[in-house]
Amino acid sequence: MAKYLLGFKGGSMPEGEAAQAQVMAAWEAWFTSLGGAVADKGNPSSKSRTISPGGSVGPEGAPSLSGYTILSADSLEAAVTLARGCPVLAGGASVEVIETFDVM
Repeated sequence: MAKYLLGFKGGSMPEGEAAQAQVMAAWEAWFTSLGGAVADKGNPSSKSRTISPGGSVGPEGAPSLSGYTILSADSLEAAVTLARGCPVLAGGASVEVIETFDVM
């Protein structure tokens, strides 16, 4: 079974305690529905720096990804099906599904 990185792009954080609790409940329900497919629940991301091939480091900026989750699935299509239920979509973010593979 392969692992798939779900990279979240954009979206917004919920405002207020009630909205935050509702979003967290949606995430927990989604993770529960995925069962053993969840390899790493992931986290949101914040600040970032970019290192160029020449080694220079760019200024601190907004992240290109707003968060991630890692799933196990039998195929890219199966991972996409699982990702369609991701609560981040309701917050205006998109989800990129990327197959990873072990090299080392």
